[in-house]
Amino acid sequence: MSTTELSDIGLIGLAVMGQNLALNIADHGFRISVYNRTTEKMEAFVAKHPNTPGGLVGQAELKDFVASLKRPRKIIILVQAGRGTDAVIDSLVPLLEEGDIIIDGGNAKWTDTIRREKDLTAKGLRFVGSGVSGGEEGARFGPSLMPGGTPEAWEFLKPIWEAIAAKVDPQNGRPLEGATAGKPVEGGVPCTAYIGPDGAGHYVKMVHNGIEYGDMQMICEAYDLMGQILGMTPAEMGEVFGEWNKGMLDSFLIEITADILGQTDPATGQPFVDIVLDTAGQKGTGKWTSVNALDMGVPAPTVAEAVFARCLSAVKDERVAASKILEGPPAYTFKGDRKEFIQAIHDALYCSKICSYAQGFQLMREAQKEYNWELNFGEIAQIWRGGCIIRAAFLQKITEAFERDPHLANLLLDPYFNDTVKKAQSNWRKVVAVAAEAGISIPTFGSALSYYDGYRSARLPQNLLQAQRDFFGAHTYERVDQPRGKFFHIDWPVEGRPQLEA
Repeated sequence: MSTTELSDIGLIGLAVMGQNLALNIADHGFRISVYNRTTEKMEAFVAKHPNTPGGLVGQAELKDFVASLKRPRKIIILVQAGRGTDAVIDSLVPLLEEGDIIIDGGNAKWTDTIRREKDLTAKGLRFVGSGVSGGEEGARFGPSLMPGGTPEAWEFLKPIWEAIAAKVDPQNGRPLEGATAGKPVEGGVPCTAYIGPDGAGHYVKMVHNGIEYGDMQMICEAYDLMGQILGMTPAEMGEVFGEWNKGMLDSFLIEITADILGQTDPATGQPFVDIVLDTAGQKGTGKWTSVNALDMGVPAPTVAEAVFARCLSAVKDERVAASKILEGPPAYTFKGDRKEFIQAIHDALYCSKICSYAQGFQLMREAQKEYNWELNFGEIAQIWRGGCIIRAAFLQKITEAFERDPHLANLLLDPYFNDTVKKAQSNWRKVVAVAAEAGISIPTFGSALSYYDGYRSARLPQNLLQAQRDFFGAHTYERVDQPRGKFFHIDWPVEGRPQLEA
């Protein structure tokens, strides 16, 4: 096979995401070899798309697949995360040569990526763990791509990743027209950038997914408040979300929410959302984000509450039984101005969103210390502006915040976000208060407000908590009248009660 017939890149795993990413690559003029464990699936896929600009080349044998690639070989793996990925890597290693590059585009746990990169580097191979966000449509017409690994490996992958990524307008950060119309987008700023060493790309993708959990739950709470407090129909709510999508809440998730609420169920003619069972699934990345935040001692309560909200939704039978036993407050009758309360819900959603993203970026800031990475937070916000599920006009404001101060400790301290919350917080508090009075669960709105109030507090009640710890466990305490880092213990009186163990 001559070098002109060799493929620029290869892809293993032809489920929907793999097929769409392969077509995206081929549409941008790159010749791509594809392999699937089930040969019939590969053959059917290649036969269905005979005239792509770059060309799709199917390979039935793994050794022939590897031999069909230009050196250094670049091979994307899009198979089930975990053991499936390890199995594919193990089968590839004997067929590869020094300097070849394996790219894991799945939802891998970042610690697995760190391990794989270390193991493959010892074998003379390069490994890129790349987050891929945007779902099936993003993979086909322009995802957000978050690659980690060595800078040298990234340079080989960069031309392809920049070509296939979503593109945004350099002036306003909004996604360019075209991808949603079903064609590749050229020009603009590509939504990809080198994230950092080993597992950095997959870590940032995990945080992206955790933030996505928060965004989705906040939207659900806004929807629930409109329905339960104001008695709005799904169609009416859809119109509100449609209006919100024209302003500061402009985002993919707000846009699709408006579409969903306007959809009629073909089978019954009822509003579609009303016939969907209220039990939500999850794939684990939100849980990973929350567990990692706990492991590193970073406050990320809003993401965690979004995860717990899905868990609570899953115990449907228990909730139905409990609803017949547990009492809430008396029936609530809203007596205020409907339009003003809708604006209040809007403000509560936006303020909660700011806090959720602040928590996500705080988590990434701590992770770079833990794993010896150097993350560019403004650039991360940039590559989330298009292609990914959380793409939103709001992300341009985050990019600008880190341009003003690359070492910004918390988004809430940026002048734009500080001023925004200052103006909107009375509405935010009103919504949380009304929800509590009416007995409506708002875990993300409420936790975000508590986070904000805690973060802005110079003094919290944990002085009492630490005194309790010293009392029952001799865990020591610091004093307000002594330098930080100096610890004390008091010999608590024991008269009249049993001796406590230290």
